[in-house]
Amino acid sequence: MSQTSSIPTAFHGSPGPLSLSVALDGAGWHPGAWRTPGARAGELFTPAYWADLVTLAERGLLDFVTIEDALGVQSGDHLATAGRETDQVRGRLDAALVAAFVAPLTRHIGLVPTVTTTHTEPFHVAKAIATLDHNSKGRAGWRVQVSARSDEAAHFGRRELPQLRREDLGTPTADRAVAELFGEAADAVEAVRRLWDSWEDDAEIRDESTNRFVDRAKLHYVDFIGARFTVRGPSITPRSPQGQPIVAVLAHGRVPFALAASSADVVFVTPHHADEARAILARISAAEAEVSRTGAPLRITADLLVVLDDTQAGADARLRDLNRLARAEPRSDALLVATTPAGLADLIEAWRHAGLLHGFRLRPAVLPDDLHAVVEGLVPELQRRGLFRTGYGKQHLRERLGLPRPASRYAELVSPEREHA
Repeated sequence: MSQTSSIPTAFHGSPGPLSLSVALDGAGWHPGAWRTPGARAGELFTPAYWADLVTLAERGLLDFVTIEDALGVQSGDHLATAGRETDQVRGRLDAALVAAFVAPLTRHIGLVPTVTTTHTEPFHVAKAIATLDHNSKGRAGWRVQVSARSDEAAHFGRRELPQLRREDLGTPTADRAVAELFGEAADAVEAVRRLWDSWEDDAEIRDESTNRFVDRAKLHYVDFIGARFTVRGPSITPRSPQGQPIVAVLAHGRVPFALAASSADVVFVTPHHADEARAILARISAAEAEVSRTGAPLRITADLLVVLDDTQAGADARLRDLNRLARAEPRSDALLVATTPAGLADLIEAWRHAGLLHGFRLRPAVLPDDLHAVVEGLVPELQRRGLFRTGYGKQHLRERLGLPRPASRYAELVSPEREHA
């Protein structure tokens, strides 16, 4: 099995049932993916392309798909402004709208679009994700993302952001900018969660005898006041089936770990070797303790970029061909694994048996080829080993991930002003 580093050998704790998900992005996560024979590059901006991918993932009984998004054209470096290069996929559809389109076409799989907090109002995010939860009957989530790019800020013209370069990371200036962006994201998630709670579950009464559609006493101001914005509320969208759709964060360092610990249900991490894996788990535990996290612990999910084939030689050849097409090896934060479905199952089994790891989010190098290999090769192999389910159980995404449905934080509050309005 070809991979960038050795398998971590020691996690701690009890991981629970295996969660398996995929991250969907354009023609795939390898920059040369769109030029491969199986790619559907001419269909990337069509609803049918995304519907086919998500229904294929559902056929594999996966917990959820995440859909990548950003507020600027893709760049080889997520911190850099997009250049004039034309040899890679450029352009996206809106992830939340893609999820909304495919929701009625699916029945079980979770839908977790990426929505950026930096230039997006929390009220809009709350309404869009709650609507998706209604539309999918309890299968929605939100992958929180920040934008550090000055060209993306220029699209909105409301503020300027310093252009961060990778070599600037760790400097006082970059640290302040990162802290500001993630602090804003934490405020945004808190405001969104309050808006999701602002309608109690039984606020809609539809009582014709009293001519009342809603019980005004069960709609609540959220009165969020933060350093960057204030939100009064309530939302205009009734409380959704899950109450709180899941919130996910990709985290690599101290500040994003703190955001995940304080604000998220699921954290995506990218360990490459045993020592790094142990360090990540320790840092997450420390972050949870620092913010005095209560309730369910974070669901820790490892990201893997996968190139799959029936034989090891075939997987190695596919990776070489992709690198040749792209004229470069992929720059990936996640571990790159070129192997067979059985080899990937070996890796997953080893990481799972090592301890506290709830699941894996796979990044297919080429779509739909590597997604087919996951569904038709990896999933049956995991099932044969007794590591993965053979059918969908719980309908709501929170339940499937072992997360309780939270009560509205305002359920015990009564507002006389609302009651007599």
